[in-house]
Amino acid sequence: MGTSFILITNHLLAMKKLLISAVLLCFVFLSQGQNTATSAPPATQSLRDKVLDDIQKSFTSKTKSFDSTVTQLDQRMSALDKSITESKDAKDKADKLVKRVQAVEEKQKAIEQNELNIFQANYQSAIVNLVSMEREIKPLILFNSTKAFFNSLNATGNPLNYDGYTKWYNSYAAFVKEKKAESPALTVTSNLLTFASGFSKGVPVTGPITSALFSSMTTYIDNIGKKEKALKAQSEEMLTLTMKISQFNYDNNRIENEWEAITAELQDLQKKYDKSLKENLAIIKITPADFDNNFSKENDAEKRYQYLTKLRDLAAGFVTNEKQNNPKEWRQAAYIQMNDVQSLKQRFGQVTFRISQNLLKYKELFDKYRNDPQLGSRIKDLEIKMRDLQESFDKTFDPLEYINSANRMFKV
Repeated sequence: MGTSFILITNHLLAMKKLLISAVLLCFVFLSQGQNTATSAPPATQSLRDKVLDDIQKSFTSKTKSFDSTVTQLDQRMSALDKSITESKDAKDKADKLVKRVQAVEEKQKAIEQNELNIFQANYQSAIVNLVSMEREIKPLILFNSTKAFFNSLNATGNPLNYDGYTKWYNSYAAFVKEKKAESPALTVTSNLLTFASGFSKGVPVTGPITSALFSSMTTYIDNIGKKEKALKAQSEEMLTLTMKISQFNYDNNRIENEWEAITAELQDLQKKYDKSLKENLAIIKITPADFDNNFSKENDAEKRYQYLTKLRDLAAGFVTNEKQNNPKEWRQAAYIQMNDVQSLKQRFGQVTFRISQNLLKYKELFDKYRNDPQLGSRIKDLEIKMRDLQESFDKTFDPLEYINSANRMFKV
């Protein structure tokens, strides 16, 4: 009988740990290489920013040249318009009209080149942002920080971890086993606990079984002899502890329910990220093996910078070839990929924001139980570990900046 409750609790704790760990491990979808844990995310971000800065400088230079060209052509056309108006010679007018048409054609050519420059810069930015997602999140650093916190959280929600509880529970279990034939309520409790111990998914102590558990514990206390004052006092204390932990787990489960939705979102993002990476590597004619060997598993920052530069050049070349080979719809292929990458970054920023908000809910939970004489000491220990986890998360992620940077990814 005592084993039944132990199994119930252990099943529940194992499920919780697996669920929350699954949420945080889903960050690994951005870290396919085995060297992720040893990479330095700030350096990775600096590398990405360095290449993006290169793209910006090149684009700015081209834009200045475009602005200068258009200004000169506009001035030339204004001068020609004035000269044509003032000219009395038909041949002179005709010559100047030809020059004006040439200026218009040059301006249109410059405008088209500028549009190409914009699409090249935007698709280059999309490629660099996409491949950089692979390493910039620090998934294993965050996960390592969670172990201490969630292990302590699970321990707090397990009454068997409290002094004297196991021994007392065994006495209670022996009573239920002995008296179950005399009481329908005790028979139901015994059957439920036996059922729970064999139920592969476990039964939460905040579920329907709790009522039968509390009722049978109360019956046990009522049957303690008047002379056994110490046992009765201890039993009342243990019942109170059981009820508090049940409420604690109920409150905690309300937080943990959000992890399930977050897990589903991250898993969907993983699929979309893998698909987008595969498609874009194919577009610029890079094999997954080449990318893996020269970027994912490469620890030399300079080599990775050179490889990123190669990818951005290939991205620009793709846009140029599309315009030459498909002049009517050359924008379409790059535009679709750009939107997909931007959506990935925005969604990941949103899901990290949800995680950040869910972590904050633990503070409300701890505030509720911090001063409790039975749970308080464990809660204070949890608060220390929670601060470590929160600091690790905050150093790793800036959800709002991630979303904002996604919104600012492309040139208009």
